[in-house]
Amino acid sequence: MPAPTPGCAVPRFSVIVPAYKVQAYLQESLDSVLSQSYPDLELIAVDDASPDACGAIIDEYAARDPRVTAVRLEHNQGPGPARNAGLARAGGDYLIFLDGDDTLAPGALQAVTDRLKATGSPDVLVHDHARVLWTGEVVRDRVADRLSEQGPASFRLTDRPELLGMPMVVWNKAYRRAYVEREGLTFPPGFYEDTPWTCPALLAAESVAVLDRVCVHHRERRTGSILTTSSRRHLDLLDQYERVFGFLGARPELERWRPTVYRRMAEDFCALYADPRRLPRAGRAEFFARAATLLRGHRPPVGPAGGRWRRSGVTTRTDRLRHALMRLGARRTHRVLSLARQAALTAGGGARVLGRGLRETLLRLHYRIQRWLPLRPELAVFSAYWHGGYACNPAAIEAKLRELAPRMRTAWICDPEHAATLPAATTALRPGSAAYWTALARATYLTTNVNFDRALVKRPGQILTQTQHGTPLKRVGLDLRDRPAATPTTDFAGLLRGADQWDYLLSANRHSTLVWERALPSSYTTLEYGYPRNDVFHRAGRAEVLELRERLGIAPGSTAILYAPTHRDYRRSRPDHLDFERVLRDLGPRFTVLARTHLTYAGTTAPWEPHPRLIDVSAHPSVEELCLASDALVTDYSSLMFDYATLDRPIVIHADDWEAYEAARGTYFDLRACPPGAIARTEDELVDIFATGHWQGSRSAQLRASFRSRFCAHDDGHAAERVVRRVFLGQAVPLPTTVPPAERRPAPAAPAPAPEPTLANLGAGFGF
Repeated sequence: MPAPTPGCAVPRFSVIVPAYKVQAYLQESLDSVLSQSYPDLELIAVDDASPDACGAIIDEYAARDPRVTAVRLEHNQGPGPARNAGLARAGGDYLIFLDGDDTLAPGALQAVTDRLKATGSPDVLVHDHARVLWTGEVVRDRVADRLSEQGPASFRLTDRPELLGMPMVVWNKAYRRAYVEREGLTFPPGFYEDTPWTCPALLAAESVAVLDRVCVHHRERRTGSILTTSSRRHLDLLDQYERVFGFLGARPELERWRPTVYRRMAEDFCALYADPRRLPRAGRAEFFARAATLLRGHRPPVGPAGGRWRRSGVTTRTDRLRHALMRLGARRTHRVLSLARQAALTAGGGARVLGRGLRETLLRLHYRIQRWLPLRPELAVFSAYWHGGYACNPAAIEAKLRELAPRMRTAWICDPEHAATLPAATTALRPGSAAYWTALARATYLTTNVNFDRALVKRPGQILTQTQHGTPLKRVGLDLRDRPAATPTTDFAGLLRGADQWDYLLSANRHSTLVWERALPSSYTTLEYGYPRNDVFHRAGRAEVLELRERLGIAPGSTAILYAPTHRDYRRSRPDHLDFERVLRDLGPRFTVLARTHLTYAGTTAPWEPHPRLIDVSAHPSVEELCLASDALVTDYSSLMFDYATLDRPIVIHADDWEAYEAARGTYFDLRACPPGAIARTEDELVDIFATGHWQGSRSAQLRASFRSRFCAHDDGHAAERVVRRVFLGQAVPLPTTVPPAERRPAPAAPAPAPEPTLANLGAGFGF
């Protein structure tokens, strides 16, 4: 590691953060470091050739904070080599390592530096951590009692051998850089790279200290962790312990630690082998055999020559039996014991309840039989809005699929009342029918904007694409755990089981990508391609717009306002709408309102009185057509604003209950701080915004341009083509490149009527 440049102050801490596929968490991690109350630090963030936005995030932080050093690796090497790359740039007195999805607790660095001073600058300081489960629960480490600060301020490991029983991780310690350099400590490649760093670092240290405080919040993700990944790379644990014993063999003065390290190795081997999530079936026999060889080869002598083993933790008879069976290579005996244990655990379970009714039983049997038959590579099944009609992103993808791959057969799941919305070229599937279950069992491609039947058993080879149906302003998924008023169900486990079936998740923008990865964490691949349903905004021309307006009954020359509010989670009843009679009277005959209630209230009677310039479009099958036909959008917190911005037409936000909505549902950002246009807090302000022309003024255009730049970067008319070529045709590259915003030509609005003179209320709409 290079020495600090002469004349430059040496920071107290070098915090090294490797990043790979953690874009949804990296900003929080970096912020937790840079916002520490103890600011004497350098932050070295290493982009391990991450295929997501990690590199861009790191560059952004490095550009605005001189304490941040960005390191970019040319190809992915894993956390060990990535940390080594950070070590090469580190110049602080002490080294701290943090994973890219973990965070430093507030005040952690101040607590660490205070403890370092109080303990005489030890080689290694061990502190506590808390696990942040994917459910949101925060759990302190169960062996935290070993960090008691009673006794000598600093010590040798021989005085506190129980520290070797702490988690074998690098991020719960601070290391004196001079000590690391003297010992030549580096990280190896592969999984479990912390082990051959942590063991030598503790064993060779001349002084160790502890801090009984949680300094790191370690995120345990549902996906992305080696503990939940099935891979042959788990065999790397064998090589890592071979490195540890190689270190011991080169340091005769540390030989006394061999029994303790051996027991830790045996326990780690048995724990890995017992976890069905990690070792694939094809690698289990190899792991067991190699583990047996290592356990026999490194077993310390027992008896007068080598002394008795010193226990560093609790070792039961069962533990010793497991260790012995693995050392002897008795894999079959180990398997019999495991099966017996599993049978004992499940013996108390009741039998499954049979399906109600003979028809349902026969249909499920039919579905089971169909799953034994080969998949049909030419069959693609689509659905939208809980068995609704032909709509949204799935409809745009289905149409583009038939255009680019005419050989494909498509089917659409919908209730009979929506069958008329389907194009003639696609087959209607009635939910629950035999044809429905056959299609779910045999189709290679499944695409929806909500979720398929809970009874769906996704087969190997099936490809499920979740398109979603809006950019999330309001909180979704796991982010609703603390919002009981907004949560329609508490079955978050079921929600995540559905997400576990997704192969692809469609995202409209980077904001959505980060939200979905955090709120619905699973192993899907995110396609940040834009929303296919918005492609029509770039294909339609003036003739199509005028034809739509005529079909809807909009008078020629009228300014059509699409009013589309979202639902309210904090109300059981339908929310109050505008006083349309008063609004239309005050605005005058130039304006027409297209009123669309939220899907939640579908099938109910409209809550407003008829008016000649009020058109109820709640039942219109295509919201995209309504957007094309209108001249402006008025909404509150509906995700429709993000789609409408693609048209580059005026948007007005009517936010008369922001505080209540935020308290009940919660949002990901304050819409009032970055709106897509003018904001009205009251009905009077809304009328003034339109009466004075502010809805289409220069300030409105500036706000809309900024909003489009942030949320509509990929909505260029080719989103559906990108999806079809990637998902259905298997074309990773090249895909149609995104058209720059300046070159886009969205559908024009209808010719504007001549303005009428009005009294200007210059303060309306922009007083945020």
